[in-house]
Amino acid sequence: MRCLLISAALLGFVSPPFVMAENPSAKWGPAIKKFEEQDQASPPPQQGVLFVGSSSIRLWDLEESFPEKKYINRGFGGSQIADSIAYVDQLVLKHKPEVVLMYAGDNDIAAGKSAEIVAKDFMTFQKRVHAQLPATKIMYIAIKPSIKRWDMYPKMSDANQRIAEYCKTDPRLTYLDIATPMLGVDGTPKPGLFAKDGLHLNDDGYKVWTNVVDPHLSSCR
Repeated sequence: MRCLLISAALLGFVSPPFVMAENPSAKWGPAIKKFEEQDQASPPPQQGVLFVGSSSIRLWDLEESFPEKKYINRGFGGSQIADSIAYVDQLVLKHKPEVVLMYAGDNDIAAGKSAEIVAKDFMTFQKRVHAQLPATKIMYIAIKPSIKRWDMYPKMSDANQRIAEYCKTDPRLTYLDIATPMLGVDGTPKPGLFAKDGLHLNDDGYKVWTNVVDPHLSSCR
């Protein structure tokens, strides 16, 4: 009986992460369904510019930052790179974008993933996209230095450096350094760029991002 109880306890401990790994729709299904409903109601343009990733993308008012542009926002808050891989067909491939901009990796590091895993996940995402859309350009927006997660930034910076080096190996890839202009003269995040939570950006923060991103989009359109 004691052995059975121990076995049951072990199974109970192991089971939840296994289920989550095998069934991402339990968490992201509603968000993906909402995107699909939006696509049906108002189909976005093909061969356009698509932003994908976590809440820093979801909260970005692309119409305000890029007036007269019909960029597609496919950010879903709390997501990691692996989640964009799991739903790459619905989020990215169906739109056949000319350019994909990704911001993800922030939540990955916060969840305990190593810089190496974050970089490898980005590589997997890139390969999944280019397997179907070989001409599509992919731009990786660097993991931002934030007040709330400043203690994690050494690992985030490591991931950024790994991805930046990888982007140099393929002309279809671009690394967008939004991190450097977000740091003050003391080398810490500028407080004036963040919302009250110290993690997400305010309007001034998004202006910094736009100033980095826009020239790259203009040069490839």
